[in-house]
Amino acid sequence: METTPENDNLTSSAVGQSGPVGSGVDSSAPMLLSLRDITKSFGAVQALQHVDLDIPAGQVTALIGDNGAGKSTLIKTVSGIWAPTSGSMYWQGQEVHVHTPRDATHLGIATVYQDLALCDNLDIVQNMYLGREDTKVGLLDEISMELATTKTLKDLSVSTVKSVRQLVGSLSGGQRQAVAVARAVMRESKLVILDEPTAALGVSQTAQVLDLIKTLSSHGIAVLVISHNLNDVFSVADRIAVMYLGTLVSHGPIANYDRNSAVEMITTGKSDRVAALAASN
Repeated sequence: METTPENDNLTSSAVGQSGPVGSGVDSSAPMLLSLRDITKSFGAVQALQHVDLDIPAGQVTALIGDNGAGKSTLIKTVSGIWAPTSGSMYWQGQEVHVHTPRDATHLGIATVYQDLALCDNLDIVQNMYLGREDTKVGLLDEISMELATTKTLKDLSVSTVKSVRQLVGSLSGGQRQAVAVARAVMRESKLVILDEPTAALGVSQTAQVLDLIKTLSSHGIAVLVISHNLNDVFSVADRIAVMYLGTLVSHGPIANYDRNSAVEMITTGKSDRVAALAASN
């Protein structure tokens, strides 16, 4: 990526055409995102230990693990909130150094955290454009923002919202999640990171969010989703990555895992079933 005055904290250098190679992924082309030997320490506490992870474009990767396994630390490192202590990050085959969330945004990485960062007292359009409003002749261009918001929601098959002028505070949990994701997509994100997107949602709202994740993937957008719900994981994920005590102990295609092996990996950091399933596929 070319360094510009807007993102002069973000630097890059070319790597080989094939980029870093991950397990179970075609290495003939660069991954969208590759992490190599990522370590993150907080004083004497090593939160991440030599993490290697590949995120292909247009696929859903589920990041799973117990509480304290390092999942949140990993996504905050990718999102530019914390710089890694050591290791390398590659974006479309180029090594990059992400120092701030703005650097991640310039690359095309958007993170939707559990709190969603929405303003309940503003409507959907205002939330979608908060901090980057369109103007025309010095005035807010309300028409263009409303049309763009409507189109983005329609493209994501979000049909449960009655009006884009509804206050966000009046929306259901699933609708709020859809607005937060749509805001990320509107910023031309290539990778959307979702932190526990179905937490505290009912059955119908969870189904809406899972459909939204599938729609993102079908549009060629990579999705990295953190979830404790294995039913959700196995219904939408193309790939699984398992964290255990700060280490990425396994990652590969969803076909290499079943629920029992995933639970074993989460709780013990190992499973003989994964190798057996991989050999059979």
